[in-house]
Amino acid sequence: MKIAVIGAGYVGLVSSACLAEFGFDVFCVDHDAARVDDLNAGRIPIHEAGLDSLIHAHRQAGRLHFTRDLKSAVAQAEAIFIAVSTPTRRG
Repeated sequence: MKIAVIGAGYVGLVSSACLAEFGFDVFCVDHDAARVDDLNAGRIPIHEAGLDSLIHAHRQAGRLHFTRDLKSAVAQAEAIFIAVSTPTRRG
């Protein structure tokens, strides 16, 4: 099953790695080009025990992909997770 995860922050990145660990083909999408470039280069912007090795293993296996192409990721996904910041202010 192909899954798109929208947002490569803490929640989206950890969720993407875990979904890939369960065997899903995951496309993690973020609008921040620098973040996507860093992730594709193996630079993980957050610390979570074991996350680096999990991401590396699933990128090597071809199950985890990082992209800015929202349209393509959503078009091929059978399930979509939205993991973006939620404003905390009223109005």
